[in-house]
Amino acid sequence: MTAPTAVALDPGAHFTRIAHITPDGTPALVELPGTVPGEGLPTPGGAGGHHGTALRAAYAAFRQQYGTPEQVVVVIPQHDRAEQARRATDVLAALHGTDPMPRLRTLGTPHAVLALLRHAGAATGARYAVCDLGATAAEVSLCTLAPGSVAVTATARHAPGDGLAAGFDAALLTGAGLPDEDSARRALAEARASEGAAQRQEIALGRSVRHPGRYDDTVVLEVAGHGVTLGVLRRALDRLTTGLDAALDRVADGQPAAHVIAVGGAARSGPLRRHLTQRRGAPVPLPGGTDPALAAAFGAALVAAGRIDPADRYPYAVFVGTHCTVGGTPRADDLLISPAGALEPGGPTVFAEADGHRVRVRTRPVGATAQRRVPIQVRDASGGHPTPVRAVTVSAAPEGTRFHVGVRLAVDGTAHLVLHPTSSGTPSEHLLGALPTDIEGAHP
Repeated sequence: MTAPTAVALDPGAHFTRIAHITPDGTPALVELPGTVPGEGLPTPGGAGGHHGTALRAAYAAFRQQYGTPEQVVVVIPQHDRAEQARRATDVLAALHGTDPMPRLRTLGTPHAVLALLRHAGAATGARYAVCDLGATAAEVSLCTLAPGSVAVTATARHAPGDGLAAGFDAALLTGAGLPDEDSARRALAEARASEGAAQRQEIALGRSVRHPGRYDDTVVLEVAGHGVTLGVLRRALDRLTTGLDAALDRVADGQPAAHVIAVGGAARSGPLRRHLTQRRGAPVPLPGGTDPALAAAFGAALVAAGRIDPADRYPYAVFVGTHCTVGGTPRADDLLISPAGALEPGGPTVFAEADGHRVRVRTRPVGATAQRRVPIQVRDASGGHPTPVRAVTVSAAPEGTRFHVGVRLAVDGTAHLVLHPTSSGTPSEHLLGALPTDIEGAHP
């Protein structure tokens, strides 16, 4: 196999998927020693849901086999995205030490999944609820699509103490009289994949709806010689779906209907897809029958290889509060720094412009009685729905000093206000943090 130069890593609690684009243009898992076919590299024992541990081990294994790639895209959960991105960046930087780093970007799960659908021309709707159903948690992200942009407008997460899919599997094994350990989990995976298993469960669940309790003792799955009954399956499924329904309800409350996309290892479950179909309509088919556990990694691989734009630019416009004099009268005004869709994580600073030229601003002169708190706000593309970002304190500057004012998004998604002197001098940056995406009633 030729060494991949652009790869995507999707670290998980049980497996880390490393994907690339094959010569025929299709995403696939990278071949590495120890890879479980169709799953990826097992996460080192005891890592649980710690993404940093999984990422470190998988990336080290890749470099040992193929060397340093040119481009790396790391898939991260949407919740606490800035912190997750910072950790991923730190992990890779520590592994490289003084060696040259690849180009690195992080991509939230919903953007990675929708990149897969957009590349295949399958994202034809305006709104999607991306349900990431992993071993530890269910994370639902409500997404609005516009040309060149995917806005994540709300995210909800349900993370039970014993895990989501992991807890579901444990309940099935316990109900069948089996220990919750690696060998039993492998046997459970093999039983699920056996011919006719999904159909038997589907038929039995349908009967249980019409005749509650009548078929609870019917064996619907054989695991290492032990039977999983319909009653055990139904109770375990209720446990799994309760949290998912709660997360879906939180992001969808008062919002127009969205198409549901189910990804992650638990999305392989036929009973779970049946439940989603009953509640929200049939989940959106993944392109080419893609395994839902691999969807995020495959979408991120397309981004890493430059086959599709990630569309994760900030979908709203950013303004800074200024003071100006018009006709001899001072007044407050809002200066547009960055138009909607201009900011890209890890991309260049976007500066305020007027008539094709950068706007020149000044700060409070040295000797003034107090520093100025400068308000920042974001608005949707129509110019309404202003949402404040935390104000920053701007230091005084010598009389006559002028600056270009801009904003940039770091790789971790945090925003920084940039003041760049128009003459000599060092630019200054002021941390704004994560820009809001939950602008009420906004349309990118």
